[in-house]
Amino acid sequence: MATLTVKPEDEKRVKALGFLSNKGTDNFSARIITVNGVLTADQIKCIADAAERFGSGRLCLTTRLTLEVQGIPYDKIDEFIAVLAKEGLVTGGTGPKVRPVVSCKGTTCQYGLIDTYALSQKIHDRFYNGYHQVKLPHKFKIAVGGCPNNCVKPDLNDLGIIGQKIPNFDQDSCNGCRKCTVEAACPMGAAKVEDGVLNIDPKLCNNCGRCIGKCNFDAINGGTQGYKIYIGGRWGKKVARGKALSKVISSQEEALDVIEKAILLYHEKGNSGERFAQMVERCGLDEIEKELFSDDIMNRKQEILDESLHGTGGATC
Repeated sequence: MATLTVKPEDEKRVKALGFLSNKGTDNFSARIITVNGVLTADQIKCIADAAERFGSGRLCLTTRLTLEVQGIPYDKIDEFIAVLAKEGLVTGGTGPKVRPVVSCKGTTCQYGLIDTYALSQKIHDRFYNGYHQVKLPHKFKIAVGGCPNNCVKPDLNDLGIIGQKIPNFDQDSCNGCRKCTVEAACPMGAAKVEDGVLNIDPKLCNNCGRCIGKCNFDAINGGTQGYKIYIGGRWGKKVARGKALSKVISSQEEALDVIEKAILLYHEKGNSGERFAQMVERCGLDEIEKELFSDDIMNRKQEILDESLHGTGGATC
């Protein structure tokens, strides 16, 4: 067995920079942040070149849309970082803080209801970068999904956003057609013609927008864009399904504010080593939601950020 020369304190230092030890060696895997899962051709060429110059020549995709370059010797890490920086690339994504955002391809997908790439970029800039020095009780993962197909599993993240398109239904324009094109288009079975008129069951409708424009008599010819937010999801040794907030948010800015309030609340009320899901369960969903829809925590933002609340401690789940 090879003798390891990298000291534990040095291994810990570079882990904070996004370099993870390759088991049984003095080499490391560099975790490269893709922001929203989108890279330019030049960036990919840069990473491939760096992998051949400093690593094993292998690129690995992670489950959270980052890239890892394996087999980088400890003494080549600084050079590797400098090469990536030429194409605006950085490493990171570890530690008890806001983690890199995961986004589906809703921007280009036929089912996408929101611009997921643009929203994920804003979340990355405001919270991954903006809160990078804020130590949280544990990691905080955010996912952005473009529609209720839930491809990125938003409800299994600490906080997840799902794009919505709430149909604008004008019941007076409905002719109660025997073969209703809206009913046929609804994948949830929420739209049904009953007693000669179309009804949409709000308990079944998931705001996927598939019904919009399907009525020949323009009973549903538009929809309102929205953002459904789930909190308290967790995927790991102990799985927790996130709970949806009680209202669909219509403003992107309000959705971003809710994310910030959730992070601040976690920083203030979470116990060290406790995942956000555990905090939500301990404090109660109703109490957490009340905080997320009020301005109190934003009014205390600097006070909360000035507090050093969380020491070292492993995950409790």
